[in-house]
Amino acid sequence: MWFSFFVVVLFAQHAQPADHAAMVMGFDQDRTAHHFTLYTDGGAIAVVTKDAADTADRDGIRAHLPHIAAMFGSGDFDAPMLVHDTRNVPGIDVLAARRDRVTYRYRETPNGGRVDIVTTDPAALAAVHDFLRYQIREHHTGDNGEVVSRR
Repeated sequence: MWFSFFVVVLFAQHAQPADHAAMVMGFDQDRTAHHFTLYTDGGAIAVVTKDAADTADRDGIRAHLPHIAAMFGSGDFDAPMLVHDTRNVPGIDVLAARRDRVTYRYRETPNGGRVDIVTTDPAALAAVHDFLRYQIREHHTGDNGEVVSRR
């Protein structure tokens, strides 16, 4: 495990931003779309293929997101730091410290997957929203970043 992490870090030091993301996430950034939704009780990270016939990237999404849910649930936020090549991702320090107050649940969607993030802790909720708004900016998703009720 540590060896593969070392290879990712070594690659990331010399890669372009899209290469960072593809190496960490395991799917093509140009053929997929990220969406981040802020909810009154947390938020959601969704990734889908742009082409429903693209099963390779769909499967890559479905392999990546359950792993992300497990990592985040244990307080490990290394993946976003690698993808964005920074240690200053808003919200992750609070989310790591309050990991016992936040739930991350993966679910499969028709063209990819989604991680639902749920918390009742006010500090963790603010951190989730900070984290997701940062992701919206970094991934240029066009999502509005407004808080809505979960349906």
